[in-house]
Amino acid sequence: MNKHVIDFLHTLNLYDYLLFGGIIFFFLFLLILSILLRHKQTLALMLVILSLITLLIAPIAGYIALHALMYKHSIKLTTVKDLEFTEALLIKGDINNSSNEIFKECTLYVGVSKISPMKPLNKVYPYLPFRRQTIVIQGPIAPKESKTFKLLIQPFQYRCNDL
Repeated sequence: MNKHVIDFLHTLNLYDYLLFGGIIFFFLFLLILSILLRHKQTLALMLVILSLITLLIAPIAGYIALHALMYKHSIKLTTVKDLEFTEALLIKGDINNSSNEIFKECTLYVGVSKISPMKPLNKVYPYLPFRRQTIVIQGPIAPKESKTFKLLIQPFQYRCNDL
């Protein structure tokens, strides 16, 4: 867990720090405003609740929105193959940088989930993968450029039961 936090802090850029600083400033501003309006208890209480909600939700939502806006990309899987003589799954694909920023490093989180003949379960299964793996693509990816990746998930077994 400690390693994940350190890796996360190393990947932050200037815009992330400005976002988090702005959120802390807005939180403190709402708290000070609620202290100044303490004689109007309902309004002061609403401002305290709003400041706590801002402190809890805004960093996550802001980080996701900022990175979705700045680091647009697309991933295209070219090959997903269950190997015959080993218990492994081979995944090949391309990652395309469609943003204006240079990607210095890409971390792909791959999850393998099953599919079901019942359609509602197919909407739930991607959120509950039974096998997960991470791949880090080193080297810069310039804007409008793509890079191929290959991932071997091992050991991998998938038994299909015919109904």
